[in-house]
Amino acid sequence: MLRAKYINKVTEVNKIYLENIINEGDVVVDATMGNGYDTIYLAKKVGQSGKVYAFDVQEEALKSTSKKVTKEELENVELILDGHQNMDKYVQEEVSCIVFNLGYLPRAKHQIITKSDTTLEAIKKGLELLKPNGVMSIAIYSGHEGGMEEKNAVYEFTQTLDQNYFNVLCTKFINQINNPPELLLIEKKG
Repeated sequence: MLRAKYINKVTEVNKIYLENIINEGDVVVDATMGNGYDTIYLAKKVGQSGKVYAFDVQEEALKSTSKKVTKEELENVELILDGHQNMDKYVQEEVSCIVFNLGYLPRAKHQIITKSDTTLEAIKKGLELLKPNGVMSIAIYSGHEGGMEEKNAVYEFTQTLDQNYFNVLCTKFINQINNPPELLLIEKKG
């Protein structure tokens, strides 16, 4: 069983929440592939009978993730060089989980960042793809140029989601400086 070991990173906290949401055989989406850590985590959680669709706009992210997928001998992952706002063109089935890490690719060009307009489009399309009781996880990194604008846009949108259909939870570190990352979870009610 894959479990979070610490609560020092928002990605580790996210695993605590997702542990009982993702099951073997599920279809899931890594909306922001990056260096592939979430892709690998998701692929192991859903097992060989499940499927992971992973998106990124950077060839560098695809190459990095592809190496990890090959090393782990995972055959249940589809890596897609396209923006997450286009996920509905590739994903036809209902999904149990969609994971976003907003911001930029670590150890890469910080000029290439997720942006409010495409992120909001992706969130809206992702909510349509979620099955009942499915969860969308959004890790928001806002300490870079454009990051606060995207964070505010995501919060403004998610605060308007009808509570009859969605639960929205915010988790954040309150004793860290320099715009620590925050985690939003959106559950589509069953």
